[in-house]
Amino acid sequence: MENSTDKKMTGGEAIVKSLINEGVETIFGLPGIQLDPMFNALHDSSNEIRVINARHEQGVAYMAFGYAQSTGKPGVYAVVPGPGILNTTAALSTAYACNSRVLAITGQIPSNYIGRELGMLHEIPNQLSILEGLTKYAKRINYPSDAPAIVSEAFKNMRSGRPRPTAIEMPMDIMQHKSDVTLRKFTDGYSPPAADPDLIKEAALILGAAKNPVIFVGTGAYEAGEEVTILAEMLQAPVISYQNGRGVVDERHYLAHTNTAGSMFWENCDAAISIGCRLQAERMTWGMDDEIKIIHVDIDSTELSRVLKPDVGIVGDASTVTEEIINALTKHNKLRPSRETEFKNIKNKALRLMEEKAGPQMAWLKAIRKALPEDGYFVDEFTQVGYVARVGFPVYKPRTMITPGYQGTLGYGYATALGVKVAHPNKAVVSVNGDGGFMYTMPEIATAVHHSINLVAIVFVDGAFGNVLRMQRDLHDNRIIASEFTNPNFVKLAESFGAKGMRATNPEELSTAIEEGFSANKPTIIEVPVGVFPEPFDVIRPPATRGKKS
Repeated sequence: MENSTDKKMTGGEAIVKSLINEGVETIFGLPGIQLDPMFNALHDSSNEIRVINARHEQGVAYMAFGYAQSTGKPGVYAVVPGPGILNTTAALSTAYACNSRVLAITGQIPSNYIGRELGMLHEIPNQLSILEGLTKYAKRINYPSDAPAIVSEAFKNMRSGRPRPTAIEMPMDIMQHKSDVTLRKFTDGYSPPAADPDLIKEAALILGAAKNPVIFVGTGAYEAGEEVTILAEMLQAPVISYQNGRGVVDERHYLAHTNTAGSMFWENCDAAISIGCRLQAERMTWGMDDEIKIIHVDIDSTELSRVLKPDVGIVGDASTVTEEIINALTKHNKLRPSRETEFKNIKNKALRLMEEKAGPQMAWLKAIRKALPEDGYFVDEFTQVGYVARVGFPVYKPRTMITPGYQGTLGYGYATALGVKVAHPNKAVVSVNGDGGFMYTMPEIATAVHHSINLVAIVFVDGAFGNVLRMQRDLHDNRIIASEFTNPNFVKLAESFGAKGMRATNPEELSTAIEEGFSANKPTIIEVPVGVFPEPFDVIRPPATRGKKS
């Protein structure tokens, strides 16, 4: 690694210069006394790195998550210690769940007071331990000269193996202290491990002999779309994705399917290959028996036997391993005629089931898909339309559907979508919210206006946490408590911030409003009044289609 010559700088300057050398062009952050030297350095480097502030620490952290998840690049945020960094932990846990490259930067109390519990401003016990539990790598910078190496290690961890968030903290006295600092250049990740050729051959033998192979993909396959498509075509195997795996294969392709169809394929599956995903719900809820062989491909060796031990477990990069399986399969694959007609029939059957079970949600999703350009971005929420989007919203490219994965982070969506739009200013981005979740980060409308982040956000309004309310009515004998609330007029609310406010009362009006919002030169909020939605979970997470044999 080539290093630059020594130069005297503060700890804050050392962090900022190191970020710039790592290719960071945008940082989301809120200043405060413990970060003053760093923000002074950001001011002095404003021609090289842009600062996006927000109205709450959770806002900048979610924006960094949206930036990272939609690009695959590190998203960086900076907040003060104590309550500041604690306000971001939901976003950090979401980034951890979604294998997202997020770097959290925080300050600390003066170094000679750490751990003494003297009641210093923003002091909390064991801040670094909290960060270690939510990240892949967390480290305190104890001297300005240490900053380049620690920042470099944080980026190396994000760019190596399984992507996950990292964190660094620096005490406020070290932030302002000046010393000689040797900066580093861009940090490459570690090379992925080479796959075992015997396991590659074993996987190819199983797949080649299978009558009904099925491919499952997750976030680990985002960069392997071309290889996965070739493998699927060779095997005439459906590719199943859910939430964060969507779009690895263009879902207009007859081989690309979501969970609703996936459970139908699972019933007769005799070989399943999981590429960059856990295959957790499928094995734990769809049922297993002795007739199905499991091949698991993952960069993280700890994942291979986490749910159940696979028949073949391969550690390696998804695109490289899939290509090696393709090469080996040429010797072992059977002649396979096209199953296009059969698979299109299953795709249509799944679509009919979705419309039968969740027709109102599907109608709204069709309206959104109609208005959203092919290369646009869809950011969901934990809301009724968002739930159904996991299987009912067609996705054409990887990383263009953003979800919180298994973390299920209610309220993450609007601020996350702002980060997606910052990362893709020339692309259309739509944020889908319920009125409950939207109000978590609603003040960030001010951020969108302040920074001219022209995001289109839809708010489905029913005056309740709809899923909770339905469970209280149906499962708990109508014991309704704490699930209903009072809303503002969202059109007037948007306008009061200087954003564009609109209302749509049917899917056709929604499509028109979205298109108008994309054309407007300002952030847009679209209020959509809705009633009670039908319960959709049988089609989102289908029940078992096979069982364990004794």
